[in-house]
Amino acid sequence: MTSAKSARRPHHWRRDLIELAALFTAVAVADAIANLIGHQPDGPYLLMASAVALVATAAFHTWWARRHSHAPPSDETDAVPVGAGATTGGAGNAGAEETGTTLWRMRTTVLDAPGSLAALCTALAGLRVDILTLQTHPLAHGTVDEFLLRAPASLPAQELSREIAAAGGASTWIERADAHDLVDTPTRVLSLATRTALDAAELPLALRQLLGRCTIHSLPAVSVTGRATGQSAPVEGVLEETVMRLRDPSGGVISVERPYLPFTPTEFARARALVELDARLGPRVPRSEDVLTLPEGNEITVRRADRADLAAARAMHDRCSQHTLGLRYHGPVADADRYLDHLLSPRFGRTLAVQTASGKLVALGHLLWDGDETEVALLVEDDWQRRGIGSELLRRLVALAEEAGCDSVYAVTQSRNTGMVAAMRALELPLDYQIEEGTLVITARLTREGAARPSAPTEWARR
Repeated sequence: MTSAKSARRPHHWRRDLIELAALFTAVAVADAIANLIGHQPDGPYLLMASAVALVATAAFHTWWARRHSHAPPSDETDAVPVGAGATTGGAGNAGAEETGTTLWRMRTTVLDAPGSLAALCTALAGLRVDILTLQTHPLAHGTVDEFLLRAPASLPAQELSREIAAAGGASTWIERADAHDLVDTPTRVLSLATRTALDAAELPLALRQLLGRCTIHSLPAVSVTGRATGQSAPVEGVLEETVMRLRDPSGGVISVERPYLPFTPTEFARARALVELDARLGPRVPRSEDVLTLPEGNEITVRRADRADLAAARAMHDRCSQHTLGLRYHGPVADADRYLDHLLSPRFGRTLAVQTASGKLVALGHLLWDGDETEVALLVEDDWQRRGIGSELLRRLVALAEEAGCDSVYAVTQSRNTGMVAAMRALELPLDYQIEEGTLVITARLTREGAARPSAPTEWARR
């Protein structure tokens, strides 16, 4: 980046050559005039006046040329750097007058005509906005341009939107960005594909990060009660303005909605490619395990669970009392097999299981994707309660939620479920409580400080 004090304009030798030729021409004309009028009575006076006029003209021309052509830029003008990924002639960064900047994600639609993008870049340059990245999404009747911008902190979004509209942009959408958006699109897509390949539960999260702010629902073909839902989609999927419907490899439909910003064919193709990758790889769950020792000396193992654990989970269900099941499900469970199959599906979230040294499943913890929100739920077998297992599962589920980028998690329980209330309070996170007809909803707001704080109790031992 070049500062205003050290910046210099290039030396134009063609202009110097033209000026030199003009000077010789002027000398020749002056000699001809001198020969013509030198023999007249007033000839010497006329020659002296002509010389003074020529000197004055040359001095004025030199002053004018230095002021407007070769002089360095003034202190009020900063050199304009080109941001990484910006097109040539892109917008300028905030100069010395601006001490703070803001990152914005902006999307606007322009005519598919020469000069339309240049007009946007010129408007951004006038606002001292730097273009960091640019993506183009071709449409049938135009092009959607998506920018990552660094703008002066004093520039309001309304003014930015007005200038873009004046430059030919339509359907402009602007929101705040952060440092994570600085990753270029190919790198981000490859990272999301890797996460999806390692864990089937990552697909909804990968779609959300790929498409930005949106709501994702997994709609099963058969409901928990066993009734057909009628949810289906063709293999190639369906794109309808602000809604896309993709066939779920595990059955049913993945619905993605974005109320105010239509999806482009490019975004639809990327989302469909991620879903196809998930379908080709089949069911998969990371098999990492942690062995913990309870205060009384018993060893337990905490690991990820999926539909392969359905039989063990059903056996644990049968061992639980009606009181424990009622606190967990807020009522009787008519078809435990189907309900557990839904909860253990990676498509709807992540599940942690606790098993004893003999391999018996004694607790389950669920982190469930619920549209824009995330729910946590626990079930601990009666004989293993009051040993800290529920608190350990809850801490791990909250850590998974923070890792997935969730802003909060909530638990639906009953006010008399003192164990769940105590476990939520032990997280030491900001909590919100809502009570409706005996049902208690506790919401924990995740923060970087709070999410990093939870750890296992000191009396537990790991190996």
